[in-house]
Amino acid sequence: MSDLISDGKTKVCWAPSLTSQTAPTATELNALADYTSRITPDGLKIDPDTADVDTSSLASRFDTAEAGRVKFDIELTFKRGTTTQEELPWTTLTYGTHGSLVVRRGVDFETAFAAGQSVEVYPVVCGEPGSQPPAANEVSKFVSKMLLTSAPTTRATVA
Repeated sequence: MSDLISDGKTKVCWAPSLTSQTAPTATELNALADYTSRITPDGLKIDPDTADVDTSSLASRFDTAEAGRVKFDIELTFKRGTTTQEELPWTTLTYGTHGSLVVRRGVDFETAFAAGQSVEVYPVVCGEPGSQPPAANEVSKFVSKMLLTSAPTTRATVA
């Protein structure tokens, strides 16, 4: 038994549109803008939060609950760059931009998307990008907050 190491095994791409959210094709995914190398090591934040629905009654002796709505807090921290290619996240993920964030985990970053792989697809709209304060011994960064526009597919399979 061994642990799954995440270093170098996450890929993050931006899709202006997808033909299928639940089964995007490998060809389609391999043509997307790959932003992985522009994201800081701790810059991929996709935090689900499940609300609880109180199912207790006047007769209850214990608080009981069921799973309610799920909300995702999505923020990506990007490094700013000096070339047009390096600045694509900054110039693309502007306020009000709609698209899908595609995330693959557990496969070497350099490996092309292939049929059968598992990916997460989050249909989102971008919030206003926020430049981070300058700091000694750090690169210039900005944060892109993203809001879900419809239900994500957290276990899509590449077709």
